[in-house]
Amino acid sequence: MADLLPLGPDELLTTTRAVRRRLDLSRPVPRELIEECLQVAIQAPSGSNLQGWQWVVVDDPEKRRGLADLYGPSFDAYAQSRGRRFEPGDPRARRGGEVARSAVYLRRHLHEVPLLLVPCIEGRPPNDGGALAQAGLWGSILPAVWSFMLAARARGLGTTWTTLHLRSEHEAAELLGIDDTRYTQAGLVPVAYTIGTDFKPASRLDWRQLVHWNSW
Repeated sequence: MADLLPLGPDELLTTTRAVRRRLDLSRPVPRELIEECLQVAIQAPSGSNLQGWQWVVVDDPEKRRGLADLYGPSFDAYAQSRGRRFEPGDPRARRGGEVARSAVYLRRHLHEVPLLLVPCIEGRPPNDGGALAQAGLWGSILPAVWSFMLAARARGLGTTWTTLHLRSEHEAAELLGIDDTRYTQAGLVPVAYTIGTDFKPASRLDWRQLVHWNSW
């Protein structure tokens, strides 16, 4: 088993960042390290304990390039759309430019990231059924992906959760051999060693703005 960083539970949870510019693009990620993270991930809960997840790990250079080619145009269209405006002093506004630069960096270098992970869940998003059906589907894969990301952080790896390639989900499914009549891709997670491991908690809204007891 890999040596783990000396992080307590709260520090692990508050310093697992969306890593883009600090991904080490030159250092291969051993397969056994990813397998350890996946063994942690599949301990996550899932609806009715069905464990309907599947994980496509992509380290083949041509397939990584293929996913990046699907991601790029979708990112460009998203970046050109009008972003949300925040009030002066809002911590989200202060970090907006940095986040944007980081995202552009990943868009330009996604094909160079040593490994890409595509988590999938059995089933398709319902055309109707409302929040109940949607929550059941996503609630059975997102906790497992977050567990993977936490396990990766503990092993000196960086990740970020992206979804923009899903504009071309069918093309990605064809590239990777996924039966997209049966399985839904939940995202695309770049994985690499990080340049340094000294991540800190990020600025956030005051928690008191976000919590409601008994009623809104």
